[in-house]
Amino acid sequence: MRCRKKRRKRYGSHSRRGQIPNRRSIEERPSIVEEKSRLGDWEADTIIGKAHHQALVSLTERKSKFQLLAKVERHSEALVKEAIIGLLTPFVDKVKTITSDNGKEFAAHQEIARAVGADFYFAHPYASWERGVNENSNGLVRQYFPKGSDFSAVTQAEIDFVMERLNHRPRKTLGYQTPNQVFFNLPDVALRC
Repeated sequence: MRCRKKRRKRYGSHSRRGQIPNRRSIEERPSIVEEKSRLGDWEADTIIGKAHHQALVSLTERKSKFQLLAKVERHSEALVKEAIIGLLTPFVDKVKTITSDNGKEFAAHQEIARAVGADFYFAHPYASWERGVNENSNGLVRQYFPKGSDFSAVTQAEIDFVMERLNHRPRKTLGYQTPNQVFFNLPDVALRC
């Protein structure tokens, strides 16, 4: 080797990936969001496909567990921004806050927040429990699209089917109501066997 200096492993918290500009920490988020007492507080994430080629953008409403999914060709900032705005625009009256992880795909958070009229917050790094509703919902999505799934073969109809199944699935945490019933404030329908 030309350089005979001993190489040192660098320890510390300096990130070489860059920082997301103007990010607001989850610590600034209103305390009412933690209570899950109102509709309109969303959690966002991406579910990565085989070989990191394609992804699903996953949005979960905290109180109702209502799930929205969209496929993106790459989990790039522009495509994720477009997908989130597209998913939330029909429900813009039910969007108050969005909380995501620190992935670079959420770097367009200010544009997303402006488009849907919401406040955007970021969880602490490596603290997935701060977005536990979305992480649990992603686990349910993985029942249909296991790890290593090739999303290039997945159609929008299949994604819509999964959303339909998850949003009509009674949840114990909702008093055995479905996310659809809670999100759209539908009457409780007795199950007949």
